[in-house]
Amino acid sequence: MDKALFELGLSKRQATLGEDYVNANLAKADEFNLPFQQAMTEWCWGFGWGDEAIDMKTRSLMNLTMIAALGKMHEWELHLRGAVTNGVTVEEIRAAIHAIAIYCGVPQGVECFRIARDVLQELELL
Repeated sequence: MDKALFELGLSKRQATLGEDYVNANLAKADEFNLPFQQAMTEWCWGFGWGDEAIDMKTRSLMNLTMIAALGKMHEWELHLRGAVTNGVTVEEIRAAIHAIAIYCGVPQGVECFRIARDVLQELELL
Protein backbone atom coordinates (compact mmCIF):
# COMPACT_ATOMS: atom_id res chain seq x y z
CA MET A 1 0.00 0.00 0.00
CA ASP A 2 1.18 3.50 -0.86
CA LYS A 3 0.67 5.34 2.44
CA ALA A 4 0.79 8.83 0.87
CA LEU A 5 -1.80 7.89 -1.77
CA PHE A 6 -3.96 6.27 0.91
CA GLU A 7 -3.81 9.42 3.08
CA LEU A 8 -4.68 11.61 0.08
CA GLY A 9 -7.54 9.27 -0.76
CA LEU A 10 -8.76 9.26 2.81
CA SER A 11 -8.90 13.06 2.86
CA LYS A 12 -10.75 13.20 -0.49
CA ARG A 13 -13.16 10.45 0.57
CA GLN A 14 -13.91 12.14 3.89
CA ALA A 15 -14.32 15.56 2.27
CA THR A 16 -16.88 14.21 -0.19
CA LEU A 17 -18.76 11.56 1.77
CA GLY A 18 -18.28 12.88 5.29
CA GLU A 19 -15.85 11.87 8.00
CA ASP A 20 -18.48 10.00 10.03
CA TYR A 21 -19.54 7.82 7.06
CA VAL A 22 -15.97 7.03 5.98
CA ASN A 23 -14.67 6.41 9.49
CA ALA A 24 -17.61 4.10 10.22
CA ASN A 25 -16.90 2.08 7.07
CA LEU A 26 -13.24 1.74 7.95
CA ALA A 27 -14.01 0.91 11.59
CA LYS A 28 -16.34 -1.94 10.66
CA ALA A 29 -13.92 -3.39 8.11
CA ASP A 30 -12.56 -6.78 9.06
CA GLU A 31 -9.90 -9.11 7.71
CA PHE A 32 -12.30 -10.11 4.92
CA ASN A 33 -12.94 -6.66 3.43
CA LEU A 34 -10.23 -4.42 4.94
CA PRO A 35 -7.88 -4.95 1.98
CA PHE A 36 -10.69 -3.79 -0.33
CA GLN A 37 -11.39 -0.71 1.81
CA GLN A 38 -7.69 0.16 1.76
CA ALA A 39 -7.31 -0.41 -1.98
CA MET A 40 -10.47 1.55 -2.79
CA THR A 41 -9.34 4.46 -0.62
CA GLU A 42 -5.87 4.44 -2.19
CA TRP A 43 -6.84 3.78 -5.82
CA CYS A 44 -10.30 5.33 -6.30
CA TRP A 45 -9.99 8.22 -3.92
CA GLY A 46 -6.23 8.82 -3.87
CA PHE A 47 -5.26 8.09 -7.46
CA GLY A 48 -8.61 9.00 -9.05
CA TRP A 49 -10.08 11.78 -6.94
CA GLY A 50 -6.62 13.02 -5.99
CA ASP A 51 -5.86 13.97 -9.59
CA GLU A 52 -6.40 17.73 -9.60
CA ALA A 53 -6.84 17.86 -13.41
CA ILE A 54 -10.59 17.50 -12.79
CA ASP A 55 -12.12 19.52 -10.00
CA MET A 56 -14.26 17.84 -7.33
CA LYS A 57 -17.54 19.32 -8.59
CA THR A 58 -16.98 18.05 -12.14
CA ARG A 59 -15.83 14.67 -10.86
CA SER A 60 -19.02 14.42 -8.79
CA LEU A 61 -21.18 15.12 -11.86
CA MET A 62 -19.23 12.52 -13.83
CA ASN A 63 -19.72 9.97 -11.07
CA LEU A 64 -23.46 10.61 -10.88
CA THR A 65 -23.86 9.85 -14.57
CA MET A 66 -21.59 6.79 -14.56
CA ILE A 67 -23.09 5.29 -11.41
CA ALA A 68 -26.60 5.86 -12.78
CA ALA A 69 -25.59 4.11 -16.01
CA LEU A 70 -24.53 1.13 -13.91
CA GLY A 71 -27.82 1.21 -12.00
CA LYS A 72 -26.08 1.21 -8.61
CA MET A 73 -28.64 3.40 -6.90
CA HIS A 74 -27.43 3.00 -3.31
CA GLU A 75 -24.06 4.34 -4.46
CA TRP A 76 -25.83 6.98 -6.57
CA GLU A 77 -27.60 8.34 -3.50
CA LEU A 78 -24.35 8.39 -1.56
CA HIS A 79 -22.57 10.23 -4.38
CA LEU A 80 -25.50 12.62 -4.80
CA ARG A 81 -24.95 13.71 -1.22
CA GLY A 82 -21.24 14.03 -1.97
CA ALA A 83 -21.98 16.05 -5.09
CA VAL A 84 -23.94 18.57 -3.03
CA THR A 85 -21.00 18.73 -0.62
CA ASN A 86 -18.72 19.35 -3.60
CA GLY A 87 -20.80 22.32 -4.77
CA VAL A 88 -23.09 20.78 -7.38
CA THR A 89 -26.28 22.84 -7.55
CA VAL A 90 -29.87 21.63 -7.78
CA GLU A 91 -30.01 22.94 -11.35
CA GLU A 92 -26.87 21.00 -12.27
CA ILE A 93 -28.28 17.85 -10.68
CA ARG A 94 -31.46 18.30 -12.72
CA ALA A 95 -29.44 18.72 -15.92
CA ALA A 96 -27.34 15.65 -15.11
CA ILE A 97 -30.50 13.59 -14.57
CA HIS A 98 -31.83 14.80 -17.92
CA ALA A 99 -28.64 13.46 -19.55
CA ILE A 100 -29.00 10.22 -17.57
CA ALA A 101 -32.57 9.80 -18.85
CA ILE A 102 -31.49 10.46 -22.44
CA TYR A 103 -28.52 8.08 -22.45
CA CYS A 104 -29.55 5.49 -19.84
CA GLY A 105 -33.30 5.47 -20.37
CA VAL A 106 -36.30 7.27 -18.96
CA PRO A 107 -36.89 4.70 -16.18
CA GLN A 108 -33.38 5.36 -14.87
CA GLY A 109 -34.05 9.11 -15.01
CA VAL A 110 -37.27 8.59 -13.08
CA GLU A 111 -35.39 6.63 -10.41
CA CYS A 112 -32.71 9.32 -10.15
CA PHE A 113 -35.32 12.06 -9.80
CA ARG A 114 -37.10 10.05 -7.09
CA ILE A 115 -33.93 9.63 -5.07
CA ALA A 116 -32.77 13.19 -5.72
CA ARG A 117 -36.08 14.65 -4.54
CA ASP A 118 -35.86 12.71 -1.25
CA VAL A 119 -32.23 13.68 -0.65
CA LEU A 120 -32.64 17.32 -1.69
CA GLN A 121 -35.73 17.71 0.49
CA GLU A 122 -33.88 16.15 3.42
CA LEU A 123 -31.03 18.63 2.84
CA GLU A 124 -33.63 21.41 2.60
CA LEU A 125 -32.58 22.35 -0.92
CA LEU A 126 -36.08 21.84 -2.36
